[in-house]
Amino acid sequence: VKKRCDQKLLIRMKTKCVPCSLNLDTQCPAGYTKITNGTGTPDCRYHLEIKTYTLSLPGCRHRCVKEFEQPECCQGHWGPDCMGK
Repeated sequence: VKKRCDQKLLIRMKTKCVPCSLNLDTQCPAGYTKITNGTGTPDCRYHLEIKTYTLSLPGCRHRCVKEFEQPECCQGHWGPDCMGK
């Protein structure tokens, strides 16, 4: 009888918004896989400060995913070792 029924979770995140031309080499954090290509997705704005002014400019970011396994016992089992009846 199967005691463990671990659940697979997908954790999603986005990299920091930067100028699209600088986003080609942006990497996802360790353990994450990049799911966007090229310059990424142009769906954000970044801020550029010039003396006393702050400009809000369109930018790009990458989407990243990480698969995570959540330990879980099957129905009728419990505890750290998923003991049964």
